[in-house]
This record gives sequence, C-alpha cells and structure tokens, in this order.
Amino acid sequence: MKRAAIYLRVSTLDQHPETQLYDLEELARQRQFEIVATYEDRISGAKARRPGLDQMMKDARRHHFDVVVVWACDRLARSVKHFLETLDELTHLNIEFVSFREQLDTAGALGRAVVTIISVVAELERSLIIERVRAGMRRAKLEGTHIGRKPLDIDRQAVLRHRAHGQSLTQIAKTFSIGRATVSRIIKEERQALPLAVGEA
Repeated sequence: MKRAAIYLRVSTLDQHPETQLYDLEELARQRQFEIVATYEDRISGAKARRPGLDQMMKDARRHHFDVVVVWACDRLARSVKHFLETLDELTHLNIEFVSFREQLDTAGALGRAVVTIISVVAELERSLIIERVRAGMRRAKLEGTHIGRKPLDIDRQAVLRHRAHGQSLTQIAKTFSIGRATVSRIIKEERQALPLAVGEA
C-alpha cells in the first residue's frame, strides 16, 4: 500500500478545505492509498512562502510518503514555473503526483509522458536562466562594470609594517578588519616579490 500525503490550499480564510479533503480521501480510498500526512495552507497561491507546502517538501526529501495528492494543480503551485519545479523535484525523489480535478497521475503512461515533457521544460528554463546570466556578465564586462565582490581597499605597506613590528596575523586582521587569510596572502606575495626585486637591482 502506497503512503500518501494530501496537500490542501484555500485562497482566503472564509473558504473551507473540507470539500477538497472529502474528494481526496475518497480518491485515496479508491486507489488504496494509506494517508500518512495532510498539509494545509490558507493563503493566496501567489504568496511565496507557504508553511504547509514547505513542510510537505521537507518531508518529501525525507521520503515520508510515496505519492502526493492534490485537488487541482493550481492548488499546489503559485505559478506555472513553480509547478514545474515542484513536480520536477517530486519526480527526482521518486514520488508520484496525483491531481483530482485534472485526473493527472504520474504513475500512468500519460502521466509519465507529462512528467517527461515537464522535465524537458524545466531543464530548458534552467538553461535559459544560465544563458541570461552569462550574457549579462559578458555585457557588463564589455561595459567595464566590475563583476563580483568589490576589491578590498587595503594599505598593504601598513600591513607589512605591523607584521615587521611583531604583530600576529590575528592582531593585524583585527586592526584592518580583514581576514587572517588576507593578511597571510599579502605577506606571502611580498616575500615572493623580494627575490625579483633583488635580482632587478
């Protein structure tokens, strides 16, 4: 018997999830699912954070159930993109997805075909995002815009003087509000430059 998780969502506080729950419990009975958890959100689908859904996905990653049952696809996700991402993750976790209204079941042949299409679309979306980021970085580089963290404005000679006076790396780091690794790198680079300077002299 497959372990099922039911997810319910209503858009406003004056709506009741009991109608959804009745249909899904009946569906679970017909499919011989064992309902092991019920998650509920009373919030707009457009809201980014939904405690019930977030907890369900955490439990999914711990493999607490084998199938997720919802009343409708738009009850699960706040957007098409979010739905694709959520279904893609459930698929990779080997968790089936069943929607009552759309009669979508990823365990069936049609459902598996839908999952394949969704996986392709999700991968395409990820590729497009990566390409947009890379294109933005290339454009910024051509325009002379610095990418990444702003370089630290450090008085390297002052760091070396403090070191020459016997201060530890930790003391110097605190004085200049930088990391010990940065202090160590400055000192190392200075030592490597000394032989070159002597040779040139």
